[in-house]
Amino acid sequence: MDVREGADGMPPLRSREWFAGSDANAFTHRSWMKNQGVPDRMFDGRPVIGICNTYSELAPCNAHFRDIAEHVRRGVLEAGGFPVEFPVMSLGETMLRPTSMLFRNLVSMDVEESIRANPIDGVVLLCGCDKTTPALLMGAASCDLPTIVVSGGPMLTGRMRGRPIGSGTGVWSMSDDVRAGVMSEADFRAAESCMSRSAGHCNTMGTASTMACMAEALGVTLPGNAAIPAVDARRRVLARDSGVRVVELVRRNVRLSDVLVREAFENAVIVNAAIGGSTNAVIHLLALAGRVGVPLALDDFDELARGVPLLVDLQPSGRFLMEDFFEAGGLPAVLNRLSGLLRADAPTVTGRTIGENNAGAPVWNDEVIRDAGAPVRADAGIAVLRGNLAPDGAVIKPSAASPQLLRHRGRAVVFTGIDDFRARIDDPDLDVDENCVLVLVGAGPKGFPGMPEVGNLSLPRRLLERGVRDMVRISDARMSGTAYGTVVLHVAPEAAAGGPLALVRDGDMIELDVPGRRLHLDVPEEELERRRTEPGPAPAEATGGYQRLYIDHVLQADRGADFDFLVGRRGSAVHGHNH
Repeated sequence: MDVREGADGMPPLRSREWFAGSDANAFTHRSWMKNQGVPDRMFDGRPVIGICNTYSELAPCNAHFRDIAEHVRRGVLEAGGFPVEFPVMSLGETMLRPTSMLFRNLVSMDVEESIRANPIDGVVLLCGCDKTTPALLMGAASCDLPTIVVSGGPMLTGRMRGRPIGSGTGVWSMSDDVRAGVMSEADFRAAESCMSRSAGHCNTMGTASTMACMAEALGVTLPGNAAIPAVDARRRVLARDSGVRVVELVRRNVRLSDVLVREAFENAVIVNAAIGGSTNAVIHLLALAGRVGVPLALDDFDELARGVPLLVDLQPSGRFLMEDFFEAGGLPAVLNRLSGLLRADAPTVTGRTIGENNAGAPVWNDEVIRDAGAPVRADAGIAVLRGNLAPDGAVIKPSAASPQLLRHRGRAVVFTGIDDFRARIDDPDLDVDENCVLVLVGAGPKGFPGMPEVGNLSLPRRLLERGVRDMVRISDARMSGTAYGTVVLHVAPEAAAGGPLALVRDGDMIELDVPGRRLHLDVPEEELERRRTEPGPAPAEATGGYQRLYIDHVLQADRGADFDFLVGRRGSAVHGHNH
């Protein structure tokens, strides 16, 4: 790995531009920091480490981050650094409306500008709930300082009446049971406390767990980061060790771009398949690659992961939960078992390669982390579909789908927007059966706006009552990583951007062929041309300044839904004094 050292073995610290010298500006910077009890010796040239904290009581997954930050702080001090904690907007998937994805790019801007504008030499990113990991990494990548990620960790396993409940995944299945009349509302309410019994993010392989695994697979965390439960003391040890390590990264001037190389992204794509990871990882990795300047395309997710076995038996693609995954060996065990498929020489923040970090990592439970010879599923990667209904691509997670529906032809039942869907899905007069294809339009990046997690559309009540539990569903939306079903997502271009999804009408026949990677609307081209002359779904009407910015500048899903003006690195240079 390239190390850019100064003449004294230590690279120049950007924080010295604030704190070194005897002029009025240096006096001001040091003096006001001293009102917090900072001693003068902290300005003697030691690295200033920013602790980027997404703590918020409105983001329950991240509500324990004050404690995590304190352990990072201790590690920074132990290594001879100067820790400074700063907040950025927190994205709680469970609370934010209309969708936390609307604000991912905003938080990345918050992170980027907070890092660049302040006397920070290196940064520790405290990530937890779904969008915080990509948002913080995207912002940090645009600045490109020495950086390390500390994830918040998953909740402990929830149990109700002796049975485990997977956060998120259990909600969808129990909700369907209530609507089908096989579970009482009282039992449904009783499950709430059972499911969420400790600090931490979802304990399934939802998006939060997936993105923690992606960060580890990318090499930007210490080994073992992804799976340690939030309340386990070893999570605090990892936080402290990360504080120590980031000081060394600054001293060696190992920047984020030194770690986030093409090989790292290839590893992340392969690992996402092997763990049964969220489809959201596709959109976040594409956006992050765009920030750091690494070529990564939607088709890479299909090509790189094709034939990769599903090794991790976790909900929603399997049976177990994150606590089981941790006790079975966590991601190091998976990386070791995938060693023949990975780019083993990819660099990491430890100073060793990903292969060196995980060589010999043991598996303690072969049911949870399978051997490649006995996988949960032989071919588990995200499938990228194309056709006249998705010329720029769409994605499906085969491991969470019903095998009998992976090849399907059905009659379209179309809903324009999620409000239309919710108003009509349980209408007894709705012309729908289990062979139909539910189509939702107007839920993409521009159309909603923000591309909400509504793609795993609820099934009609009357079909649920008959025992139907899956149907083909297609939309330009996303779905929660905790969700499951035969759900086609991220159709690009979206309907509100003029994509052909807007041309689907009730009764049209749609062909889904996942093995053939095809999504086809069986309507003559002449008829489609006629329909293009009709008014279609328009971008959402902006209700505020940021929403206007979002609608005007968001890229489509196949490009990561980042803002067009944020793609690429801008570095950490800042010019001029503030006084």
